[in-house]
Amino acid sequence: MTDRKTIAFFPEGAYGPTNNCVGIGDNLRRRGHRVVFIVEESFAGSLEAQGFEERLMRLGPPPAEEEEPGQFWKDFIRETAPVFRRPTIEQLEQFVAPTYQALIDGARYVDDRLLEILGELHPDMVVEDNVVAFPALSASGWPWARIVSCNPAEIKDPAVPPLFSGYPAADRSGWDAYWAEFRRTHAEMHAEFDAWCRDRGALPLPELELIHESPWLNLYLYPDAADYPRERPLAPRWYNLETSVRATDAPWELPEPLASGTGPLVYLSLGSLGAGDVELMQRLVDSLAAAHYRVIVSKGPQHELIKLADNMVGEAFLPQTSILPMVDLVITHGGNNTVTECMHFGKPMIVLPLFWDQYDNAQRVHETGFGIRLDTYGHAPEALLGAADRLLADAALHDRLRAGARRLQAAPGAARAADLIERVTSVTAPAKR
Repeated sequence: MTDRKTIAFFPEGAYGPTNNCVGIGDNLRRRGHRVVFIVEESFAGSLEAQGFEERLMRLGPPPAEEEEPGQFWKDFIRETAPVFRRPTIEQLEQFVAPTYQALIDGARYVDDRLLEILGELHPDMVVEDNVVAFPALSASGWPWARIVSCNPAEIKDPAVPPLFSGYPAADRSGWDAYWAEFRRTHAEMHAEFDAWCRDRGALPLPELELIHESPWLNLYLYPDAADYPRERPLAPRWYNLETSVRATDAPWELPEPLASGTGPLVYLSLGSLGAGDVELMQRLVDSLAAAHYRVIVSKGPQHELIKLADNMVGEAFLPQTSILPMVDLVITHGGNNTVTECMHFGKPMIVLPLFWDQYDNAQRVHETGFGIRLDTYGHAPEALLGAADRLLADAALHDRLRAGARRLQAAPGAARAADLIERVTSVTAPAKR
């Protein structure tokens, strides 16, 4: 390639946003571009192992002991897990606002280091997947793209339910009260962060928004069949990738005795953070132990504490995009990557939301008919098994999912994102601040 570009990816320090960026970065790398990941020190080596350059930074002071990737968020989730049993409107003060504040603190801490990295790289574009602003990006002069890899309720609209609420799209009775509580719990934090962003050379933040819209390119991913109707069309610089599935996961084969067994094949995963709730994971495993299913379990960081039954196999971490094509049903926390990947491969879902946009995904999957939402902590084992049996027996749903998967796979979102990034960098000359 003669027109080789330098593309820097800056994902939030968690597996979901990082994996999403890996899929897009892999497409660009295979086209001959230089792809660099700006990642937390706890992720050091993990992107290099996949063939990418790394530039390391921190979102807070270094710990006394070596960290695992994303350790800060694992600890944070464990400490705040009791809040997940409360209604989402109560979580605004007890979980959502503290989470945003932690992210804001990280943005303040890292801004000078980001400027240093960008000055070294001279990128043709920076692609970020975060939920709070980093003034070093928007004020630096380098072109940048924003990815929304959460549920698209993050892109607010009068016809879309409040973000993180899990409220139905067809029932607005609770929306005003939720937005009033959102404003009460976030207004002061927003004002302080907005003032700091301006001091660092960034534009003012929109009302109650903690991140800017990019003037160059904005991407989100949600299949059209499950996306929200909007009262206000998105600006022309917004593009929906629908799905963005990476092709970098290692191959995986179903081991014996499950490979030669019979019965539907079910995949259970609560994500890298949700799996840290060992009590919940064990309860789900025990519910499935006597079922006529074969079960693959993503056991997560505390894998040694989760005891599997004879009809199960599992590991701490599994190559999810290699496993999804072979299963019949997915039991998930409702992370945006997993939900969109399930639709990409045509798999029905039981969704057990824990936090953040997982409630919105669970509700949207339920109300569009692509799966069933259950009360994560309050459901009975027979409710889980009954939901699984209904979804597995729903021939019309399986036909609908297969048709949707064929369409999504024919137009892969990661490749489209690479096309759009190439298009913007071909007409935009980077200008150093």
